[in-house]
Amino acid sequence: MTLTVPTTTATAYRLSKVTRTYRQRERTVQALAGIDLEIAAGDFVTIQGPTGGGKSTLLQTLGALDRPSSGSVTLGEVDIASASNAQLSRLRAEEIGFVFQGFNLIPTLTAAENVDMGLEPLHLDRGERDRRVTEALTRVGLADRADHRPGELSGGQQQRVAIARAVAKQPRVLLADEPTGNLDESMRDEILDVLETLNAEGLTLVVVTHDSAVARRARRRLRLAKGVVTDITNG
Repeated sequence: MTLTVPTTTATAYRLSKVTRTYRQRERTVQALAGIDLEIAAGDFVTIQGPTGGGKSTLLQTLGALDRPSSGSVTLGEVDIASASNAQLSRLRAEEIGFVFQGFNLIPTLTAAENVDMGLEPLHLDRGERDRRVTEALTRVGLADRADHRPGELSGGQQQRVAIARAVAKQPRVLLADEPTGNLDESMRDEILDVLETLNAEGLTLVVVTHDSAVARRARRRLRLAKGVVTDITNG
């Protein structure tokens, strides 16, 4: 069974002169400093860099969780910088999947129920929701664990449930913030295999990581330091 990935244009994201500043006590912090960046549809991009270099800010901006102070950030036809709150809510619900270092699963729900919760904003009928849940869990290799609660699963299995929850809504892009940060080496590789398979099917991946072993698996490697992006793919 194969996940359906929406057909996209040649470019997933286009960022132009993006800045993000905020006040911290008595000073102004510039988290993003005039970023120009394009991410192709279907690409697998990793972002590395020092703590405080702007990685989380950039990921929040790409995820329509934050707006830039200036510049434009387009995903498809939507400019995150100028879109209405309703447009951003729709974008997050339908176009963007999120995976975090913490699995963020509800401990009292089964794997299937956790995946199903991610479909709530889409207002699908029961049959379509059940189909997508089964399809997503099958794709990450957990069809036989659908009725297991998080406490009955390993860390790698819990992260696979989180990935299934993200991709069940058939997003345009998947954003992952340190998705292997809580896992040992074997589980890390297990999760990377899942992500690479999804990417091979056409899903655009943007992954923030401190782990060079993760970064080396990507087609494109970016470094973000002091709010400035550098392409280090061939570095």
